[in-house]
Amino acid sequence: MLVEFKTEGNVTTAFVSGKINTDTAQKFQDCFENVDKSNKLILDFADVEMITSAGLRALVVIRIRFPDDRMEVINVSKAVYDVFEMTGFDDMIPTRRASNKKKISEYVRLSFKDFLKEKVNEDSDRVAMIAGGDAAVAEGAESQAGLSASGGVKYTWSEIDKLSQIIARDLYDRGVRKGTHVGLMGMNSVNWVLTFFAIQKLGAIALLVNFNLKAGEVCGISKVGDITHLCYGDIAEQCEDSEFVAKVTDTENSFIRNTYKMSSDINYKERLEEYSSVEDRFSDEVDPDSPALVIFTSGSTGKPKAVLLSAYNILNSSSMWAEEYRIGAEDKICLVLPTFHIFGLTCGLFGNFIADSLVVIPKNIKTGTIVQTIATEKCTHFYSVPTLLLAIAASKNFKAEYVEALRCVVMGGASATPAQIVELQKQFPNTYFHSAYGLSEMTPVTMCAYQDSVEHVTKTVGKPMKNIELRISDISNGSVCAQGQSGEVLVKGFNTMVCYYRLDPSDQPLDEEGWLHTGDLGLIDDDGYLRLVGRAKELIIRGGENIAPGEIAEAMTQYPGVADVKVQGIPDDFYGEIVGASVVMKDGKTLDTEDMKKFLVSKLAKYKIPEYIFQYDKLPLLSNGKVDAVGLKKDMNAKAAALRTK
Repeated sequence: MLVEFKTEGNVTTAFVSGKINTDTAQKFQDCFENVDKSNKLILDFADVEMITSAGLRALVVIRIRFPDDRMEVINVSKAVYDVFEMTGFDDMIPTRRASNKKKISEYVRLSFKDFLKEKVNEDSDRVAMIAGGDAAVAEGAESQAGLSASGGVKYTWSEIDKLSQIIARDLYDRGVRKGTHVGLMGMNSVNWVLTFFAIQKLGAIALLVNFNLKAGEVCGISKVGDITHLCYGDIAEQCEDSEFVAKVTDTENSFIRNTYKMSSDINYKERLEEYSSVEDRFSDEVDPDSPALVIFTSGSTGKPKAVLLSAYNILNSSSMWAEEYRIGAEDKICLVLPTFHIFGLTCGLFGNFIADSLVVIPKNIKTGTIVQTIATEKCTHFYSVPTLLLAIAASKNFKAEYVEALRCVVMGGASATPAQIVELQKQFPNTYFHSAYGLSEMTPVTMCAYQDSVEHVTKTVGKPMKNIELRISDISNGSVCAQGQSGEVLVKGFNTMVCYYRLDPSDQPLDEEGWLHTGDLGLIDDDGYLRLVGRAKELIIRGGENIAPGEIAEAMTQYPGVADVKVQGIPDDFYGEIVGASVVMKDGKTLDTEDMKKFLVSKLAKYKIPEYIFQYDKLPLLSNGKVDAVGLKKDMNAKAAALRTK
C-alpha cells in the first residue's frame, strides 16, 4: 500500500494504491496525521485493489478528522464500491465511483470487436441507436413502449452486442471464418450495423457494397474483392430475392457462393433468447491494425478499386472528427450518409458512436421523413451533400422550428455556392455549416471549423486535420508548390489506407515517401485553407456519388451499332454534376437515345445512366490522336444548356 500527496490551495489529494488490509491499515491511517485538517481531503482510490474491515476502520478514523464536506473518496472501483455498499460506507462517506468511460483518444487502438466490448463494459444499457419510426408518439409514451420520440425502436449497446453475436453464429454456420471476404450490401439500417459487428467478431473482412448496384455490377465487384459471401438488406434493384440471389451467385459471373438476408424488416430482437447459446463463442483476438474492411472506389479507368482499411484507420479518424466537431453524449445525429461510403462510416457512424452520441437512422431518406426525424428526435448533427440539404429546405414539410436543435451540419462530396449557404443559414438559424474533404483512401483530410466564414465554407474545404500532412505538388516535375500555386493534392497521415487490394505496387497511389496522390488539384490560400480547383482524374461527382466514366462507356458500347463513346460530367445547379455522353454510331445510323437509356437500366445503377446523350459523326481529336476531351466537353455542355433553356 502506498499513499502520495498533492496539495493545491486548500485541497489535499491523496493518491492511494495497493491493498488496504490488516497488514497495511494502520500505516494507511498514520499517513494522514500531518495533513492540514482545515483543508479538504480527497482520497483517489483509482489504484486501490481491495479494502478489508481493518481498512474500513481506518477510513472511519480519517473521516472523523475531516468531517462534514471536507472529505471525499473518488474513482472507487466496482470491487471496492461493492464493499462500501455492503457495509453502508457509501452513506457514511461522500463517494464517487470510477468511470468505465474511456477518453475518445483511448478507442483508437481497439479492433471493432473490442470497441463494441468496451461500449458494453462502460454502459451496457445506454441506447446507442434508434431505427427511426413513422410518426411522433405522445410525450412519455415512448419510455413505456421502449420507443423513441419518432416511434423508432431503441437499441442499447448490450442488445447490439447480443444480436451481432447471434448473427455471427448465422454467418459462421454459412462458412464465414477469420479472413473470409464478406460483402455487406444494404441501405442504412440497424441490421446493417449489427451485421458489420458480426463480421468483425469473426475476424472476417467486411466489403461494403453500394446498395444501388445491379446484380451484374455486384458480380463484378465480387471478382475485384474476392467476395465469397454476401449479406444483403434493402437494395435498390426491384426483383424477387430468389432472382437476385440466383444472379449474384451465378458461378460463371460471380465469386459469391453464399448469401445472408439482413433486411430492415427482420426483427432480430425476437431472437434474443438465442444469445445464451452463443455467448461464449468467437473469442479469438482481432488485431486493431489488421485489415478489417474494404470500401470500393470508382477509379478513372472505370474498374472499381478495393480500398483496404483497418479499425485503426477508421477509429483514429472517427476520434479526431468527434473532437474537432465537439460531439458529446448529449448529441444526436440523423444519419443519412450511406454507411458503405467512407464519410458515412467514419464521420457519421463511428464518429458519433465513439463520443456516445445517439445515432438515429430514418426509416427512409425521403425529405419529409428526414425533416420529421430531425424534429421529433431533436437531432443536433446532420451530415449530407448540398443537394439533399437544398431539397430538405425546399420540402413542403419544412419549417425552421423543426430544425432548431441542429447545431452542426457538415457537407461533403460537393461544394455549395455562397448564395446557397446564405439561404440555408436563414432556414437553419441555429446551425453552423461546415465543409470537409476526404477520399475513400483517407478520410477526413481537411475540415472547416466552427464560425468559419461563408467564403471559407464555400470556397475551401478547410484546413488539414491534426496529425495530417498535406502537400501541393507540381504535376510536371513533382516539386512542392509555393503557397497559392495549384498542383496535385498529396496527403499523408494515420488514416491512410493499407493499399488497393491485389493491385500491383506500381498501380498504387502511394509514392516512395508514403505520400498518397489524390488526383485532385488544389492550392493552399493565404489563410492556410485548401481550395480544390479541379480533378486530375475524370471522375464525375453527382450529388456526392463518385461515377467512373469508363464503366458507363463500356456499358454503352454494348448497345447495338455503337462505334465510340466518351462519357463526361455536365455542370448542374442541383447535383453539382450529372452524367453526359457523346456517342458515335456505326455506318451512319441514327441513335435512339431513349432506347439506349432503357438498355442501360439493366446494366447500371440509376444514378449512373447519362441524362444527356448526344450523337456525333466523329469525336474531335488532338494532334496526338487522342480525343479532345476539353473541346468535346465544352460543346456537350453548350448543347445541354441549350436544351435546358427550351
